[in-house]
Amino acid sequence: MTSPVLSDPSASSSDPLPAWPREELRLDHRTLTVRHAPGKSPDLPTALYVHGLGGSSLNWTDLMHDLQPQVDGWAVDLGGFGYSPPPRDGDMSPSGHARSLVDLLRHLETLGESRGPVHLFGNSMGGAVALQLAARRPDLVRSLTLISPALPSLSLTKSSAHLPVIAVPGIGERLVAKFMETDVHTRVRGTIDVTFADPSRVSPVRLAESAELIAEHDRFPYATDAFLRSLRGLLRTYADVGPQRPWKLAERVTCPTLVIYGRKDPLVDSRSAHRVTKYFKNAHVVVLPDSGHVAQMEHPEFVAAAWERFIG
Repeated sequence: MTSPVLSDPSASSSDPLPAWPREELRLDHRTLTVRHAPGKSPDLPTALYVHGLGGSSLNWTDLMHDLQPQVDGWAVDLGGFGYSPPPRDGDMSPSGHARSLVDLLRHLETLGESRGPVHLFGNSMGGAVALQLAARRPDLVRSLTLISPALPSLSLTKSSAHLPVIAVPGIGERLVAKFMETDVHTRVRGTIDVTFADPSRVSPVRLAESAELIAEHDRFPYATDAFLRSLRGLLRTYADVGPQRPWKLAERVTCPTLVIYGRKDPLVDSRSAHRVTKYFKNAHVVVLPDSGHVAQMEHPEFVAAAWERFIG
């Protein structure tokens, strides 16, 4: 079912809250950094938020705030991103990252911090990771929300056409190294220009947080390798024609599913929305006409309203 755009709910605060505090969790097979937005009341269901390629748990700050009355939220830095080191097995494919989420949920359950199956959110590559988890471990997922998910498409957009070139061994290493020589603030602004329909919507607080994180992440020796391994792993799923290909996995997802696209997204073509209800058994689709690639950052109030309407 494809839904029209929701009516405008109350706007988020014009003075954004700072990022949620980060915490390092040492699991049996990996170390992951998470940010926790405690639910407004006890015994709320758990939500897990998964960022996209080159992103981090910071990408969910405002949506986590907006959904505090409904869920107890945890955002994760995937292995090799944010403040999480790479996984020990080196697997940064969507299925590899999904295994890290299984480890995280088991750990949170052991700590008494996770209550039953989770409401799972994924943006871009994080959507591809979330799909892997929802399809392969349905016992762990209560609902699935995908925001501009990086799923195979018949065509590349103008802004994503360069990704297969970056994925080429040797070429990618040189291009990414050259890109990282650029001033941090210039890179942050460039990323926002690509991912937001209206870059002016980004507050100075969010700009400063992103710049600080990227400056720190640049010092990690694995930064380039983690990005390229994840990109190559993602693109391999696009070429997969076997029974584990993404759209085939979508047919195995039975939990309530919400998929949100931005009409002005230059990376994921919103025309892919028509495929969602063909493959997902229990899906609602929302297309936001004035949003880009990261609707949870650009319009957290709309994403929260859509979630509350169709999932909450």
